[in-house]
Amino acid sequence: MRNKIILIVMLMFSTLCSVHADETPNSRQARRIFNQAYQQVFGEQGATLHYDVNIIGLYKTSGTIWYKGKKSKFVDAKIYSWNDGTTIYSVKRNKKKKEVDVNSAQNNKSDKYSRKFKFEPENFDYSVAEDKDGLMLILKAKKGKKGIKEIHALVERNTYHPISLRVKVSIIWATVKISDFHTGGITDEMLEFPKEQYRDYKFVDKR
Repeated sequence: MRNKIILIVMLMFSTLCSVHADETPNSRQARRIFNQAYQQVFGEQGATLHYDVNIIGLYKTSGTIWYKGKKSKFVDAKIYSWNDGTTIYSVKRNKKKKEVDVNSAQNNKSDKYSRKFKFEPENFDYSVAEDKDGLMLILKAKKGKKGIKEIHALVERNTYHPISLRVKVSIIWATVKISDFHTGGITDEMLEFPKEQYRDYKFVDKR
């Protein structure tokens, strides 16, 4: 489940640069804000943030994630995970079972749930509205489109730093609160899988 939640966060920001909204003044503004948010998270400088997830009160988790382009790393209470853009290495924080799961970054067979959160930019209508805490970017699925039905992305008014995300699939809302967001200062070395630390672990290839 925690891998699915990280996917929600990553999909939200990794696709913002490819918006194809109808060209109204409001949608053009929304597109500009999306693009700037994208650059802060996925630009060459990289970024990091802390997330707190709540799925209708039934599932909660939190952790920290680091991004740089297609590479990423995240840590929560139960798992470490590294994605070098080609391969995902995941280690459960249970010392009794020393295993490293290895999956393809392009085709993660262990996560069929990801299809439900596949983001198709042309499937949505876009708008932006004032919110007491910043600017609310609203994406609503066009009639007949499957998958994600609605996205609410709250960003800071002046910096466009992410504050929170709400993603609706079917009738279920997933809420992601974002804190400690920093852009820049992320090196490739920070995101590399530390293979030497796990040399006595069993590698389970699931590609």
